[in-house]
Parts: sequence; structure tokens; C-alpha cells
Amino acid sequence: MAHPLLISIIAFLLLLVAFTGASYRVVYKPGKFLRQLGAPVIEDAALRLTVAESGDPNGSTVLSVLNQLGSKMPSSRVEIAQLRTQLLRAGFRSETAAPVFYGLRLVATVVMLGLSLALQPNMPGDAPMKMALLGFGVAAGWILPRFFLEKKVARRQKIMRLSLPDALDLLVVAIEAGLGLDQAMQYVGRELQWSHPELSEELLLVQLEMRAGKRRAEALHNLAERTGEPEIKKLVAILVQNDRFGTSMGESLRSHSDFLRVKRRQDAEERAGKVGVKLVFPIFFFILPSMLIVAAGPGILQIFKSLFPMMNQFK
Repeated sequence: MAHPLLISIIAFLLLLVAFTGASYRVVYKPGKFLRQLGAPVIEDAALRLTVAESGDPNGSTVLSVLNQLGSKMPSSRVEIAQLRTQLLRAGFRSETAAPVFYGLRLVATVVMLGLSLALQPNMPGDAPMKMALLGFGVAAGWILPRFFLEKKVARRQKIMRLSLPDALDLLVVAIEAGLGLDQAMQYVGRELQWSHPELSEELLLVQLEMRAGKRRAEALHNLAERTGEPEIKKLVAILVQNDRFGTSMGESLRSHSDFLRVKRRQDAEERAGKVGVKLVFPIFFFILPSMLIVAAGPGILQIFKSLFPMMNQFK
């Protein structure tokens, strides 16, 4: 019985090695060379971004079904506008993003309702408890997609906030080298494609809007509204003010970059100062009982071992 098992193991390992080698040569190795070479010289990065975003949104069957479901849900214009703003800040720029999100909420609600109905036989026979379980399931299915969307927005804003000082340094270097603000932003967007892709996409979108005919101030204000990050709003205010009054762009950007790094260090120090307070409850509920058992456990057992015979003698 050992020989067939050994032959099967050897055959599986040979197939694994063969598939791994083929995947490396066909998929990974060409991609590695392309990453090392970087973006094409002639093709515009902003144009590639536009083509990638203007692809067919209904290519996937799942997205098509979610789009059809979400488009039939009643909603007000204010709610749709707020949802589209949140989706833009999360990185979803497709026109069908809002209907797909509504369809996803509807599917999640139905799935949670089905799970609640499946769990009802295991619940007590109290009717209010079953109704509460159904209500909780429906509410959870409706709220969870929105919760994950807000988490994604917060995560993307944090990524752009942390990548902003590097972008400002490159912007200062480009401006002091003699480039205008538009060319400097385009250069920074291209340079940050691999290190900070989220901020690079936003900067390239600013260039696309200015090419489409929008004024620079309007395109920058759209950048601030599209990201929703307070630090980017401050940067936009500085750029618009310097462009309006003709002050030194390099000095203002360098000062703002230093301010962002000081603020990041202060935030890190603040989080480090809160660690002691946050560790109180984990120490009290998890670490302290274990230490008491280890330290005082043998002594307590010895006391009980000596005390119980003495108590039996007094009876």
C-alpha cells in the first residue's frame, strides 16, 4: 500500500513543479519585466487611466444583475448624490456604481433575512424574540454594505494622507526645476504610479479635467471634494491662493510638507501616549487573572490543604 501512495505523492509534486514553472514563465516573468521597465514612454498615463475606467461596467454577470436590481429601487436625488460622493471617495468612479451598491444592499438584506429564518428553529419559542431576530437580520443586511463602504473611504483617505508629504516633496522639486504647476502635477502623478497609486490617480484626473476645459481652480476644488481628505483640502487652498496672488509656490509647498510631517509625528506620539490607557482593560481582564493564578495559586492550594484538616478536627 505504501508504493501507490508514494507514487501519487511524487506525481503530485511533479505536477506542482510543472505548473509553477509554467506560471512563472508565462505570467510572472513578463509582468516582472514590465514592472521593471515602467510605463510606456509614448502612451499617456492619464489616457490609460481614462480607458481603464471607461471599460464596460456590465461585463460581469454579477454586476449586471446587481445593476438591474439597484436601478429599480426608489431613492431621492439627494441620497443618490451623497452616495455617489461616498463611492467617488472610495475609488468607484463608474456611472453604475450607485445602482450596483443598492443592488448589493438588497442582496445582503435578503441573505441576512434567510439566515435569520434558518436560525429561528434553534431560538426559543417566544414570538417577540423571533421577530427581533428577523428585524436584526434585515437591519444588519441593509447597514453592513454602508459600513464597509465607509471603512473603505476612511482607509483610502488615510493612504492619501500618508502619501501626501512625498508628493509635495516631488512637487517642490519639479516647480523649483522650472516646471509650471500643471506640468509639475502631471510629473508627480506619473512618478507616484507604483508607490502611491491612489494619489497618482487623483492627480492625473486633475490633469484630465484641465485638458477638458475646466479652470485650474475648479479642477483643484473637484480634487478636494472627490477625496474628502482635510489635508488635501488644505493643499488645494494653498495652491489656489498662490495661483491667485502670485506668491512663491515652492516655499508654500515646502512649509506645508514640513507641517504634514510634524503633524504625523505628533499623531504618532499621541497614539503612543494613549497605549497605556487602552491597555488597562486587557490587562485587568486577561493578563491579571492569569498572573494571580500563577503567583497565588500554589499558596492558595497549600492553605486549603492545611486548613481543611484543621477544620475537620473542630467538628
